[in-house]
Amino acid sequence: MSGHVETVVLDSEGLSARIAQDRKVAAMFQVFHATGADVVVGADAIVEASHARVNTARLRWALSRVRVEPVTEQAAKAAAELLEAAGLHGHEYAIDATVAEMALRRPGPVVVLTSDIDDMSRLCGDRIRLVGV
Repeated sequence: MSGHVETVVLDSEGLSARIAQDRKVAAMFQVFHATGADVVVGADAIVEASHARVNTARLRWALSRVRVEPVTEQAAKAAAELLEAAGLHGHEYAIDATVAEMALRRPGPVVVLTSDIDDMSRLCGDRIRLVGV
């Protein structure tokens, strides 16, 4: 991670990696926090990352260290426009679109931690730096 990052956006896999304390992700978070980057996650990504095997205490811990952004009506409409522009549709892309929309309206430079580089690049174009988890 070279260069200053103003905002870090997590998709559900980015949040899951943080919950699991993935070593690579933990090292990145040390840098993000040390440089004062704003780390955000969409409220809908929390739902996607939550399942029976998730340690609830670890989830609470991870969420206490990020800013949780609501998915407003305006954000949802903008995300739907991103999907249409990318030629994507359906529930499998819905949360990706809300993550992309949130990343695109945050102050930059912006990094998105994601497991889905291909779809996120279709949604974000080259305006957002994508980092695989």
